This record gives sequence, C-alpha cells and structure tokens, in this order.
Amino acid sequence: MDAPGNPSAPDILESMVFTAKAILFDMDGVLTDSVQSVERVWRRWAVEHQLDPGAVVEQAHGRRSIETLRAVAPHMDIERENLRVEQMEIDDKEGVSALPGAAQLLRSLPPARFAIVTSATRPLAVARLGYASIPVPIHMVAAEDVSRGKPFPEPFLQGAALLGFAPADCLVFEDTPAGISAAHAAGIRVIAVGTTYSEEDLREADAIVRSLEDVKAGLRGPDLELTLAECRPQICADNAD
Repeated sequence: MDAPGNPSAPDILESMVFTAKAILFDMDGVLTDSVQSVERVWRRWAVEHQLDPGAVVEQAHGRRSIETLRAVAPHMDIERENLRVEQMEIDDKEGVSALPGAAQLLRSLPPARFAIVTSATRPLAVARLGYASIPVPIHMVAAEDVSRGKPFPEPFLQGAALLGFAPADCLVFEDTPAGISAAHAAGIRVIAVGTTYSEEDLREADAIVRSLEDVKAGLRGPDLELTLAECRPQICADNAD
C-alpha cells in the first residue's frame, strides 16, 4: 500500500447522482482535517517507545487507537496506553479544522438523516468537531460504542440502525481503505474523499471525489439526492443510482 498522501487530481471528471435514505460520515479526513495531528501524536508516541514511527502511523489511519496499539505493541498495557494516546490527541489541536465543504454539506441534510461514524472516542470526536467549529450531530457512533472497529462492519451497521434504516439504504463517506472495507462489509455503498490516501488506495470505493465541495445534497421525495460534481467516471458509472 502506498503511504498516505494527498492524491493528484483525476484527469477525467464528470457529474453523477446517488440517492440514499441516510448518510454515514467518517470524521477524520472527511469532515475534519486532523491528519497532521494524528501523525504528530503517533510519531511522538512511537519514538517514546522505540518503535518505527512510519509503521505505527500507517496502522493508525482510519482505525481505533486501541486496535492500532494491539497491532504495533501487543506486549504493552494496552488499556493504559490507549487512554494516554487519547489524551495526547485531544490536547493536540494545532491545525485541526473543517475540511472544505464539510460544514455546508452537513447543514444541507436533515439532522435525523445522517450520523458520524468515527474510529475516535467520543471525547476526542467532540473535541475535534469543536476545534473545527462543526456542531456535534444528534447521532454518532464512536470507538467505545463497538467491540470491533473498522475494517469490520460493526460501526456502520450500528450507524444505520441508529438512524433506523437498512444498510442498503445508506451511503458512506470515507477516506481510508479500512473505512471502505468496513462499509462494503456492512453492505453499504461508499464515496471516498481523496484527502488522505491516493486514488489507487481508494480504488475499492464506489466513487471518488476530491473534497466534499464537489457534493451537493437535496431531497427528492423521501430520498436524499447527492450530486457529485466531479468524480471518476469509470468508478461512478457502474454504481450510481
């Protein structure tokens, strides 16, 4: 897998339309720009424990911190380290901000028709949303709400149930391969946002957009209609409604 990094813009783009009953948003890398904060914290933690910072950071994107710790340091007191990393992430707010189009897209959706499904703990999610000046939504699934996080389907299955819709009637916005795998395992279509990983890393998504500025939402009868102003046509053509 290529190292995380901002992808180059696609050569060919076109508009497509998706419909859904409800939307499930990942937070970090989709709604909030927190990549630098995540990487700073995990690199610092890895150096303190004489671990390879690059390998640790690669594990950290899109996953619950407790699962990252189990993968990179199974010999440690995982619960204690998880609490410490969580506080480090809460304290590191430099550069955490709303990603382009995030606040506008959320404001355009009925509050009962979307949820945030994040690998962050609830305190960390609330902190980062606050730093980004994004209101905490009515519905949220956080790290402590599930027994197994992304890439397992449980977070998105809980998100769909929380909103009262079947998984097949939902649509997910994600920025990581782990999140894409989790959504598809739950039977939910995924629009990837190219903020953290390359297009090649996101190729399993049903569509890829450069940012949420390329997404407009509105109601069409009982459904939400999402217009993707610019996305990969060979990906979108076979998957849009």
